[in-house]
Amino acid sequence: MSGTGDTFNRLKKAVNDHADKAEGVVGKAAAAAKKATGGSHDDKIDKGAGAATDYLRKRAQENKKSKGE
Repeated sequence: MSGTGDTFNRLKKAVNDHADKAEGVVGKAAAAAKKATGGSHDDKIDKGAGAATDYLRKRAQENKKSKGE
């Protein structure tokens, strides 16, 4: 099970380091989820995608500040 934790931590670091690029993936994932559920959970998917996008935007801004951009 530790392999799962290590993988999650590497994924988390990659997302944090490249939040600006990961933001685009959220929209694609949300669209795929909506298609898979046939629209029956669109409100929940939109809420989750919105929260993820907000988080990634904040991380991207923090990354720019830390890099001096």
